[in-house]
Amino acid sequence: MSKFVITPKEDQAVTMTIRINKSLQEKYDKLSAQTNRSRNELINMALQYALDNMEIQETGT
Repeated sequence: MSKFVITPKEDQAVTMTIRINKSLQEKYDKLSAQTNRSRNELINMALQYALDNMEIQETGT
């Protein structure tokens, strides 16, 4: 009989507290209801998109 092997869960999520405008929260709540995705998941997707598409513009000196 083969063994039932359980490996440690690799959770790379961290808990973080931020403050956002109430109107932004309401928009994410509405989007969450429309897409059947959690607000947390949508915010993570938006943050990743922002990082992937960000361009830092140097100031002229």
